[in-house]
Amino acid sequence: MPVTSPAGDEVQLAALHVGHTVDHLERRIRARFGDRGLTRAALDLRRLVDEVESVTEQSNVRLRRTTLIARTTSVTIVVATVVLLTFSLRNAIRDGLERSEDWVPLIESVINDLVFSSIAMLFLWAFPERRERRTLLRLLHRLRSLAHVIDMHQLSKDPEQVSPGYTRTSESVTHGLDADQLHHYLDYCSEMLSLTAKTAALCAEHSTDEVILNTISTLETMTTELSNKIWQKISLLPRPEAVH
Repeated sequence: MPVTSPAGDEVQLAALHVGHTVDHLERRIRARFGDRGLTRAALDLRRLVDEVESVTEQSNVRLRRTTLIARTTSVTIVVATVVLLTFSLRNAIRDGLERSEDWVPLIESVINDLVFSSIAMLFLWAFPERRERRTLLRLLHRLRSLAHVIDMHQLSKDPEQVSPGYTRTSESVTHGLDADQLHHYLDYCSEMLSLTAKTAALCAEHSTDEVILNTISTLETMTTELSNKIWQKISLLPRPEAVH
């Protein structure tokens, strides 16, 4: 039998594999560039993968427990409301109401009971996921901040600096990388942005909260757009055969 997530998906994104991929990327960056800022950003991402895994597992346990309590309370409210309405209507029919205006307070009472019961049920039905929303949104905010940090690392990596006709100015920021190193650096940034989006997607493995899903979708769109800009830079680099 295939394993399914609470959202009903048969295929799940595993935090273990995402973490191993981030570890490998961090080692690749360190082997080529040593202990640079990008290496530390990869370490930050690895810590966030572990935190997301831990928090989502705890959140899933709390969600199941809270959902059970909320559903049980909802059923209790429905049963209690039906019993009270049945009792009230039975007494009204048994005792009899001589005038039509005597039915007005009874009808108002029935409507109020139905309205308040419906409000309570709607609140309890949505409460479990809303209770976990704040924790997950906090993690997603940190991942969004990390994505901007990764983008900051590549902003000063100007591909024109490796062009033969490049002319420095007094305000030029020298990155000190040749074309091959710059290609790898930008490629690592793109990979890290993709893994940031994958880490964000881990937050949705045990959630069907529309706010969480929309936030993750927005983050994925942002990392894709940032990655596209990086690949535009890569496309401007000299081809390997042109590098001496």
